[in-house]
Amino acid sequence: MKQEQLRNVAIIAHVDHGKTTMVDRLLFAANVFRSNQQVEERVLDSNDQERERGITILSKNISIRYKDTKINVIDTPGHADFGGEVERVLNMADGALLIVDAYEGPKPQTRFVLSHALELGLRIVVVVNKIDRPNANPEGAVDKVFDLMVELGASDDQLDFPVVYASAVNGYARFDPEDGNMDMVPLLDTILKEIPAPEVEVEAPVALQVCTIDHSSYEGRIGIGRLHSGVMHEKELVLVKKADGSEYNAQVRKVYTFENLGKAEVSEAQAGDIIAVIGIEDADIGDIITDRENPVELDPIAVEEPTMAVVFEASTSPIVGREGDIVGARQLKERLMREKESNISMRIEETEDHSGVRVAGRGVLHLSVLMETMRREGFEFQVGRPQVVYKTDENGNKLEPIEEATVDVPNDYAGKVIEVLGTAGGIMEDMVTDETLTHLTFRIPSRGTMGLKTRVLNVSHGEAVLFHHFREYGPFSGDMTGRKNGGMIAMSTGKAVAYALDTLQERGRLFVSPGDECYEGMIVGESAKEGDMVVNVEKAKSLGNQRSSSADKAIQLTPPVTFTLEEALEYIEDDELVEVTPQSIRLRKRLLSATDRRKANKK
Repeated sequence: MKQEQLRNVAIIAHVDHGKTTMVDRLLFAANVFRSNQQVEERVLDSNDQERERGITILSKNISIRYKDTKINVIDTPGHADFGGEVERVLNMADGALLIVDAYEGPKPQTRFVLSHALELGLRIVVVVNKIDRPNANPEGAVDKVFDLMVELGASDDQLDFPVVYASAVNGYARFDPEDGNMDMVPLLDTILKEIPAPEVEVEAPVALQVCTIDHSSYEGRIGIGRLHSGVMHEKELVLVKKADGSEYNAQVRKVYTFENLGKAEVSEAQAGDIIAVIGIEDADIGDIITDRENPVELDPIAVEEPTMAVVFEASTSPIVGREGDIVGARQLKERLMREKESNISMRIEETEDHSGVRVAGRGVLHLSVLMETMRREGFEFQVGRPQVVYKTDENGNKLEPIEEATVDVPNDYAGKVIEVLGTAGGIMEDMVTDETLTHLTFRIPSRGTMGLKTRVLNVSHGEAVLFHHFREYGPFSGDMTGRKNGGMIAMSTGKAVAYALDTLQERGRLFVSPGDECYEGMIVGESAKEGDMVVNVEKAKSLGNQRSSSADKAIQLTPPVTFTLEEALEYIEDDELVEVTPQSIRLRKRLLSATDRRKANKK
């Protein structure tokens, strides 16, 4: 039976092609907001980090009403590091809006998200966005999408896709780029016409698979998923089947459906709708909530394996506790184990020696978003250098994750970029050049991508655009050289002094400013030479009773290098740590004492 008054559609695209802005315009078109209501841009990017980074990290559910039909819209992340979110939530949809930039056409992430949508057999509607951009080529973008779909093995039905042209920023959609329409009605009409209504069995036993976990301080855990069959009632007694095969009985206390930007409590929900249930206390992603008498089997949710891991430990810094409220190893472990319950795309486990917790994710960005969230919650902790997750094949050979890296760079800098990727272990597979840009495709070990973006931006004067995403596990490609330059290591605990830093800046780059709190073993700068250098950042000018010949010339310091979390994680070596606090990101040696470091090097 088809639920004709319902549509479930996911919005997928490469990062920064306008998914969240498109959702904004659909909300406006459906009159969700009052005419005089003050609304922020990208209203669904509600998380602080999403607003600061300008990317979607968590998938969101909303619904709009159009012509007596409820359209459930799922906004998904475009970044490959958050691919686990995309893979999960596509299970709830019957179709997808593939948004493509009219100027850039399909990009690496477009391939990633589109391949998952095609595997699930979703109906694809192509939306060519940003047709108002200078040099936009909407027809060219459509041709490239068709070629990509053929390459990904789309069926004949999927290749016969409808196309809508849009400018999300200006709030219009058109069937033809030049037809002059100035509202979103063509896109809404296309969703109703082309996205199939959910095909469900209303009379069958209840079956709901949890795809997302939300949490309310008032209600507890909230399981969100698509109701595959039956009618879910509040206060209903159900059977919960977990991914490990265990089962237990529970009661659904409340049932919610998604209405506009929020949730609406209902007494019952029909099959085909995306709903949220409260009352399943330890609901996890992949759990099946079904009828006790006639339990239903559903396929498990499959998510690609993590490729990079980092160890979280309680901070051992001499100045621990000055900036954060939560510093204990037990609280750190409890917080990460809570994350394990709701984040299916991460693998979180305690280390064998119980000294820390090993967290494996899709990439440095995926891991750093978790760290950033925790530091904002008041945690202080330290993390080591991210390590790739190795595997062995049936013959015992070591395998490592291989990524596909694509670079768009002005022709003048193409040679330098090829050299940088070559030194990082990259093998060039494709090179396409036009009048201004060169498009490069490389196969590169995940280890080689650490710090790669910074080096590519440096040699291209900030004009290159680099993307990389996991492709496969391949043979181990041997050892790679680390950072060439040594570090300047503080010899004592105290505040940095301008007089000392003035002398040190001639010997390398500084990471600290006058007045910054430093401690023995902290990395305060990068030496211009190889090998670490122990320095005194507290050295003050000796005050004699005669004037100096230079008459106390004014000290001029170059501004210090400041690291983001991702940059810090990519910069450090194996014997170094990143100390993360709510206010600071510091680099330090694993062994703080210079004597201990010398002893360790002799072994």
